[in-house]
Amino acid sequence: MINIEIINNKTIKVKGHANYAEYGADIVCASVSTAVYMSVNQIEVFDKSYCINTKIVEGNACIEVVCEDEIVSKVLSNLIFTLRDLELQYPKYIKINEKI
Repeated sequence: MINIEIINNKTIKVKGHANYAEYGADIVCASVSTAVYMSVNQIEVFDKSYCINTKIVEGNACIEVVCEDEIVSKVLSNLIFTLRDLELQYPKYIKINEKI
């Protein structure tokens, strides 16, 4: 299962594997990974990478906001929306825990 922790909409931690299918064919893992990578890349394209700390390694990702920025906020809001949507589609494979 992929466990996602969202803290105050400013820190997003993704841990684990979905185990929906074999390694290399797991569309749930691929969807979550793609959403995370696209969000980080979009922040970099807007030259706002100084506003986040990221750590992405096999099976784990962490994005943490270190300075307030409207673009970063919107990109991460979109990421959270996407992850929630994926959780609705694959509730056996993705669990989101939100802390305020």
